[in-house]
Amino acid sequence: MKRICIFLMALCMGLLNAREAAPLVDDPIEEARLVHISQELRCLVCQNESLSSSRAELADDLRREVRDLIRANKSDQEIKDFLVSRYGDFVLYRPEVKPLTWVLWFGPFIVLLIAGIFLLAYLRQRRSVVQAKVLSEAERARVEQLLKD
Repeated sequence: MKRICIFLMALCMGLLNAREAAPLVDDPIEEARLVHISQELRCLVCQNESLSSSRAELADDLRREVRDLIRANKSDQEIKDFLVSRYGDFVLYRPEVKPLTWVLWFGPFIVLLIAGIFLLAYLRQRRSVVQAKVLSEAERARVEQLLKD
């Protein structure tokens, strides 16, 4: 019982020290723009998270860089172009469709198509093997004899 009381007191002390998160920037319009842009960018460390939801240190640095570009009155497209020139098309969640990104856009469909072709070829080959194995009359009589015994 004593341990439970100590645990609850420690929990309450932690809640007393909790405070509201400070806004990242003073201007709410600037913050909204930062969130909008960073949701369209990929975290280079996590790779499966947007820049806005990532907790990696590099993501913090990139968000800081995007803030600086916003403060420098760069447009959203200029910010994305800058980051693409620096980190490549991979930084975008939805990269543009161009020859360099065709693999990203069409690669999964091509792999799926090739897998489908191989599956159909395998199934046809398997069907022909199964159809080719027809029992002769002697073999059929032997099987019937074995089943009776």
